[in-house]
Amino acid sequence: MTNPRKVTAVILISGSGTTMENLLQRAKDGTCALECLGVISSKEGVAGIARAQKFGVPVQVVNRKDFTDAVAFSRQVFKLINGVKPDLVLLAGFLSYIHLPERYKGRVMNIHPSLLPKFGGKGMYGARVHEAVLKAGEKETGCTVHYVDDEYDHGPHIIQKKVPVLPNDTVETLQARVAEAEREAYPEAVNLYAEKRLMQVAKSVRILPVKAAGTPS
Repeated sequence: MTNPRKVTAVILISGSGTTMENLLQRAKDGTCALECLGVISSKEGVAGIARAQKFGVPVQVVNRKDFTDAVAFSRQVFKLINGVKPDLVLLAGFLSYIHLPERYKGRVMNIHPSLLPKFGGKGMYGARVHEAVLKAGEKETGCTVHYVDDEYDHGPHIIQKKVPVLPNDTVETLQARVAEAEREAYPEAVNLYAEKRLMQVAKSVRILPVKAAGTPS
């Protein structure tokens, strides 16, 4: 990686926060050009809150249960995000549907534990994805970093990393192998954004070569 300016971001979580923790650790050790301005959790009392606080990152909770619909919930989430004006919003195990304001389209990323469009959509998260992969008899799986739009696991793909599905795999062993790929893929996508090497063309993303970094998109 070159030395791009750091990308400012707010990270959204709903649970253990392991994906967030990886991003924060990579930012701390200098391998991810990220400055986290804050974390928002959609649930009270989850392990990810304590993980964020260990890194000294401010955490706010917008409890999904307190809102009657996704529109009101999303409005509150983005009200907090607007308060710090990040470059990016990073979904990290965030399980609540959100409506994106127009100004954030192309600025919200998510990571999903499969090779989308396979094994994505509403209700497909965590172990459920790996169970489905094994049941389908797939020979390979992996992870996908993508821009978020208004459909579950649907926006333009930025990076996919593949891993093999082995004959003796269990949900747990496959999940661990995919998680290793995820730990590399998400920081890589953030770095590409920081280097201005991601160009959206229609419904896809082109990764610009290093020499073209800084080219207007």
